[in-house]
Amino acid sequence: MDPKLEEREAPTGGARAILIYDGACGLCRGGVSWLSRRAVGGQFEFLPCQAAERRARYPWMSERSCMEAMQLILPDGRLLAGDAAIPEILRRLRGWRWLALLFRLPGVEILAPRLYAWVARHRYEISCMLGRPRG
Repeated sequence: MDPKLEEREAPTGGARAILIYDGACGLCRGGVSWLSRRAVGGQFEFLPCQAAERRARYPWMSERSCMEAMQLILPDGRLLAGDAAIPEILRRLRGWRWLALLFRLPGVEILAPRLYAWVARHRYEISCMLGRPRG
């Protein structure tokens, strides 16, 4: 099994995927805003990692894990973290589904985790450079 894909007993209770993100990160909040404008028919529910609701609904998810990488809980309960979530997110976006296919190209499985990890580590600095400070 792919180490980035974990089986969890956490069905979302509908056809919506739950995207858990760093709510203090301007880059992350901007990404959520961008996604919400492009998502097909309410495909996502967005939940900040820091929210009490996240802790209540998903007590098995540590704050550390959702601060290190976004967490996407699919309607069937599967959990995709970080770069592993990106193709599934893209498949749920109007006009961006084709981009998910690029994640199947040779070498992407090596580059995507490294690039994602770098951006995740530097997200606050990137946010400031883009004029989206911590909030």
